[in-house]
Amino acid sequence: MKYYLTTPIYYVNAAPHIGHAYTTIVADLIKRLKTMQGYRAVLTTGSDEHGVNVERAAARAGKPPAEFVAVIAREFEQQWRTLGLRIDRFMRTSDPRHHRKVAELFEACRRNGYVYKGEYRGQYCIHDNLYVTEAKPGDPCPECGRPTETVTEENYFFRLSAFEDRLLELYERQPDFVLPESRRNEVISFVKQGLSDLSITRTNIKWGIPVPGEERHVFYVWFDALTTYVSAVDGEDLWPADLHLIGKEIVRFHAVYWPAFLMAAGWPLPKRIFAHGWLLFQEDKMSKSKGNIVRATPIQQVMGIDALRYFLLREIVFGQDGNFSYDALVGRYNADLANGLGNLTSRTLSMIQQYRGGRVPAPASGVRPDIAQAAEAGVRAAIDHFEAFEFSRALEVVWSLLAVIDRFIVEEAPWKLVRSSEEGAAERLDSVLYTAAEALRVAAVLLWPVIPGSAERIWDLLGMETPLDGVRLGEFAWGQLPPGQTVKTPEPLFPRIEARQAIERMRELEAQETARQAALFAPRPSALAATATERISIEEFARVDLRVGEVRFAERVKGSDKLLHLKVDIGEPEPRTIVAGIADAYTPESLIGRKVVIVANLQPRKLRGIESNGMIVAATPEGGKPVLVGFLEDVPAGARLS
Repeated sequence: MKYYLTTPIYYVNAAPHIGHAYTTIVADLIKRLKTMQGYRAVLTTGSDEHGVNVERAAARAGKPPAEFVAVIAREFEQQWRTLGLRIDRFMRTSDPRHHRKVAELFEACRRNGYVYKGEYRGQYCIHDNLYVTEAKPGDPCPECGRPTETVTEENYFFRLSAFEDRLLELYERQPDFVLPESRRNEVISFVKQGLSDLSITRTNIKWGIPVPGEERHVFYVWFDALTTYVSAVDGEDLWPADLHLIGKEIVRFHAVYWPAFLMAAGWPLPKRIFAHGWLLFQEDKMSKSKGNIVRATPIQQVMGIDALRYFLLREIVFGQDGNFSYDALVGRYNADLANGLGNLTSRTLSMIQQYRGGRVPAPASGVRPDIAQAAEAGVRAAIDHFEAFEFSRALEVVWSLLAVIDRFIVEEAPWKLVRSSEEGAAERLDSVLYTAAEALRVAAVLLWPVIPGSAERIWDLLGMETPLDGVRLGEFAWGQLPPGQTVKTPEPLFPRIEARQAIERMRELEAQETARQAALFAPRPSALAATATERISIEEFARVDLRVGEVRFAERVKGSDKLLHLKVDIGEPEPRTIVAGIADAYTPESLIGRKVVIVANLQPRKLRGIESNGMIVAATPEGGKPVLVGFLEDVPAGARLS
């Protein structure tokens, strides 16, 4: 009985950060859960290594693309090993085995009449890998606001338009094909608006998988990368995937393009796609371009990987956006792990050592049956929540059970029972100690998918001999701890952490990691000269009307996390309306009164329904945020740059 699940095939434009770790940790949890349910669970991840962005980044670094992507792929593989994640397959899209499978998918689609050759001419954004079909030359990308490039080339096209009805039928017939429901509704709405045929090859780039027999064509990113889910397990009788775990920003590609490709080829479809929310840092999505990256390794080095796993899975409702902060991380650790689970473990094992010579006593019958009933109900509820991907709620149930046991210990006061001469006091003490130890056993089983290292330590301290991953949830119930078993001397499971010192250390390590990665991907000196801009004539430059402007008004554009709506005084009767893709670097309030440089003679274009009459000039360092051009001296609004 197999269960095959996948993470996204991560794009190699940056080394892994905590957003990548979040998805992969969840996948690791689900794999462990399915293992405990008796499945042969197999987890695939990998690296998406082709495309013009990679080609250009490699050129800037002065490295061949193959060498450039190999460095980042190793970073991902090393990260998952460091975090102790049980990855079974790591497939790189540069792998020849993957190339063969992509060609096989293409030939199947073409043979069935869903691929044809055509010509594309239009605007393309390299930053978002997006064709902007309604844009004119010079127009910015509607997603990021950066200039688009005019592309004319022969392409192979996929007849996506032929699959509208079949896709809608799929979503209706299988309501859980796309989860959560909000993402399903989004996908259905997108398909109902009508589907256009999709370009699936390029001839203007070289770094990609060649089309067999027409090697000047290379496969486009989504036709290439999505096929990794099949190529990673080719010949192993694991396809179709039981679950694709992805971020919500790529749900369209996985829930529309991917099933259409597979339908066209006559291949089986995946069973379920779950698109989770973003991990937010200071109310903004973490990304390399925004420079607000947090990495998992510094947290692991200071607090341990289980602290990070628990925080991400307890604090964030899976499927929704969630906030990350160091303060919240340390607070959750101290409250739930140190004061909660860790304290109960130390307390219980110490009492068994002290009061019963280190052996688990047999419980007396009929003592507090309500505790057993509550525990049995909690076990069933936690497993149900895990199965429904409600990880936060499952952990709430486990911690509610631990709270019940804590109250039970306080009410029964074993430190008093051990000194009591009342009839039945010894039996009650045995029942209290057994109940507390059994609660730890139950917690270790339920928490192994979430905090595996800590759960295994609790399991070992209880003297359990069967490995935790050998426990089967279908046979698991309250009351299975063997009496007479010898427990080990307790050790600090989750030492309390002083918040200020821990946060300072994590930030220090984060800065070191940033510097290490900057050195790893720094351009070679020879590459800097190679990327010099092609020279233009003075006449061409004179056609560009650059003016000094002063920002009078600024607000965010609704529906976009990248665009700002500005009104800029350039010495004309009315301020210019300009839409600029700088919201990831500047707040609206910080721009009021600021002197900027704008290109004043661009043709108007609409972005998100707002007509923009100019472009703000900014520098965008590779991997960084846009930086506005400014002045040291006071310059009047409207002055021309020459």
